[in-house]
Amino acid sequence: MRRTLLAALLVAVAMPAPTGASAASDPSRNVLWAALKTCVLAKRLANRTFPCLSVDLGDGERPGSAVLRAPGEPTHSVVMPTDTVAGLEAPILRGPRGAAYWRAALAARPLVSEALQGKLPPEAVGLAVNSARGRSQDQLHIHLDCLKPSVLAALRAHGRQIRRTWTRFPQPLAGDRYSALRVPEAEAARFNPFAALRTLPGARPDLHRTSFAAVATPPGDPEPGFILLAYRAPSASAEDVLDHSCAAASGRGL
Repeated sequence: MRRTLLAALLVAVAMPAPTGASAASDPSRNVLWAALKTCVLAKRLANRTFPCLSVDLGDGERPGSAVLRAPGEPTHSVVMPTDTVAGLEAPILRGPRGAAYWRAALAARPLVSEALQGKLPPEAVGLAVNSARGRSQDQLHIHLDCLKPSVLAALRAHGRQIRRTWTRFPQPLAGDRYSALRVPEAEAARFNPFAALRTLPGARPDLHRTSFAAVATPPGDPEPGFILLAYRAPSASAEDVLDHSCAAASGRGL
């Protein structure tokens, strides 16, 4: 999560964060958790969601999730579990909960376009999850925002080459080399990106060093759906493919 969002949240909330090693070493890494608990409490007590855009408390079969807009960033939002989940490396995400949070993130993508009065095509919206050292918060949060124009252009040029098995994306995206995986639209609802990361090519499946993004296939693709992009690095941050200033909405790069 960007430092501007962290700073805004530090001002906006002042609730106790969960105890634990990360909280003891750096309480600022739990500011997002504090904001989330404010949203959940408001939903339970008054059926309101502030400071979140939406809160789904879930039920016995469906885990809860919430959507928070980054203060001062009209299009940048994050989707979070209402339960404690540190990050994409959490083993619980490889099961049904991971697929549920993926579906919640896909369902929240229109919030980006709506903030721009429909000026952004669906394929220009991406989602991203950073690695353990590439994030500033220890509560799972899936970023949603506009894609960088250069990333959009690369996807339109090479998206049709992506298959249903991990392959190297033909060119760097935002300076990093990604592997890519196609997710057909008919399979998207039951897909689990957190589980798919276990098969990412490489010497070892180190999810603490892994980051991923997901984008819709470009217009005219013969097999519509999504493209999962992932890479490993000590501070991997797939959020770098997103553009929080949303230049794509102005027509630049489209």
